[in-house]
Amino acid sequence: MATVLVVDDAEFLRVRISKMLVAEGYQVIEAENGAVAVEKYKAERPDVVLMDITMPEMDGLTALKNIRAYDPQAKVVMLTALGQESVVLEAVKSGARDFVVKPFNQERVLSALQKLLG
Repeated sequence: MATVLVVDDAEFLRVRISKMLVAEGYQVIEAENGAVAVEKYKAERPDVVLMDITMPEMDGLTALKNIRAYDPQAKVVMLTALGQESVVLEAVKSGARDFVVKPFNQERVLSALQKLLG
């Protein structure tokens, strides 16, 4: 099954998403900020990245750009709060393939991943 890198500074959210994905048969790698996400992406080469936009140390937008510079084919789905439309637009221009608005529902996250994994 596919490997998903889950990136969010909120541990409870990472755990919630990870449990959901593992129950669906995905392998999960976690990162608590964008800097760690870039390192783990390079080391582990996950199939898809599910990444929050607003995080300390390195935000999701910067991490997205770094990951896409390293791997132009990277499949990244951004997690965003309501009201971050301009940031989402910037993320899409920077190569994000999709975005999920928080609070998210399970079906939306799974459909975003399945769409990218084909």
